[in-house]
Amino acid sequence: MSHVPRQNLYEWCKIPAQDLVSHPGRRVPFRIAQDSTEMGALMARELLEVIEGNNLKNQPTRAIIPCGPKCWYAPFTELVNSRRVSLRNLSVFHMDECLDWQARPLPANHPYNFRTFMEKYFYGGIEEDLAVPEQQRFWLLPSTADRVRVSIEAAPIDITVGGWGQDGHIAYNQARRHPYSPLTIEEVANSTIRVQENNLDTILALAQRSFGGAYQFVPPMSITLGVKECLSARKVRVYSDTGSWKQTALRVALFSEPTPEYPMTLLQRHPDAIVTATKETASHPISENPDWELL
Repeated sequence: MSHVPRQNLYEWCKIPAQDLVSHPGRRVPFRIAQDSTEMGALMARELLEVIEGNNLKNQPTRAIIPCGPKCWYAPFTELVNSRRVSLRNLSVFHMDECLDWQARPLPANHPYNFRTFMEKYFYGGIEEDLAVPEQQRFWLLPSTADRVRVSIEAAPIDITVGGWGQDGHIAYNQARRHPYSPLTIEEVANSTIRVQENNLDTILALAQRSFGGAYQFVPPMSITLGVKECLSARKVRVYSDTGSWKQTALRVALFSEPTPEYPMTLLQRHPDAIVTATKETASHPISENPDWELL
């Protein structure tokens, strides 16, 4: 696997956050939201605009949807219910799901059971007569992978909504760490639905975020849509309000040429992709400490 040169990384990370949006070296469109509230409202509005536009044309909407960030579900629910926007013609393709060490689904009440989370926060508050029909909710598991693949390939996807991980993964398309089977950027770009081991850095990042560092409770495997499916949509919108966990990956995505070390860099190849981060996520400790000597 290729690695981003340290000197390049240092130069990107020392750019002040307020200069990122207009920086001449930026390779993908970028926006800064003040906080989670502003970003959540933007996420909800952008997805709803696609649905409303298709409803007006009596056309279905097909969307790839993430489990998180959590800030947009309440605004989306409020907009759908208050505007009486029907989701009856919406098909939702869920990005990924966590699995146990034998690639089995997690218990329903496990905090990383994405279906449980989405049923509560994405579907749970929508009025029944407006809700997405059960048969149009495509949950991704080893047992459903073939059905999901065929359904995605059947017609264009209107929009992919997502976030990114500490290594710039979109859905669970992590940077491959295996020493004996490195991937080229083209292999990453053409990746499809698969079951995989979670990277050690992903496990540690999730442990720190959710379990007080107790990595023993982080799911060791996952199933994910590939980059090919995620970037097949007409529009791609990725967002993060997670702060320090995502700051370096953001800088690489904005300024690096595509690299398998950070799959998110492939967004720059998409004709209609936009990255959005909160002010905290757009900042970086290196940019805020210019007196540091790191090289």
